[in-house]
Amino acid sequence: MIKLYTWGTPNGRKISIMLEEVALPYQAVPVDISKGEQFDPDFLAINPNNKIPAIIDEDTGQSIFESGAILLYLAEKSGKLLPDNANDKWRVMQWLMWQMAGQGPMLGQAHHFLQFNPGKSAYAEERYLQEAIRLYGVLDSQLEGQRHVAVDDLTIADIAIWPWVSRYQFQKIDLHAYPNVLDWYLRLAQRPAFQTGYKVPDSSQEILMPDG
Repeated sequence: MIKLYTWGTPNGRKISIMLEEVALPYQAVPVDISKGEQFDPDFLAINPNNKIPAIIDEDTGQSIFESGAILLYLAEKSGKLLPDNANDKWRVMQWLMWQMAGQGPMLGQAHHFLQFNPGKSAYAEERYLQEAIRLYGVLDSQLEGQRHVAVDDLTIADIAIWPWVSRYQFQKIDLHAYPNVLDWYLRLAQRPAFQTGYKVPDSSQEILMPDG
């Protein structure tokens, strides 16, 4: 059993979607970051960096934080969503690192300035909007002529990237400007594991669908 400490954020949803896709049994433990529960001593013992998500694998006693590391752990544990072929594996790894080092942090800043603090800094708003536009352009080019980001099949790269795209409205992005991203986003949104995992830990949350 995997105990998943999470909240309804892109990083949290990566892990609940992954757990649903690989069909590992898990228990979701809500950590309400709006109330500062990520600073509780019991949670800090699992993740001293006070961020969700984190997991405890009750089969082994292993605890892990950082969403990318958790995805890799769950892929190895389940034997799914990370290719055995070395070339394909490294294609997946480079896009996972792209997400962890670029897409997530930059879109997170876009959320901060464009959605939650508009008017505080015109410079920051323009900077992170332009970076969001650039990143969507990179992803759209990568998805040209292929169904998934890294290789032919669904992998942890898709699972890492998709939840951040699902917040496109916070980033002031029109997905119709990126037709390959839009097609990929909508296809994955139809997968039962994505639909179920998106609603963890709050079942009232619904996947946002672009108009048109």
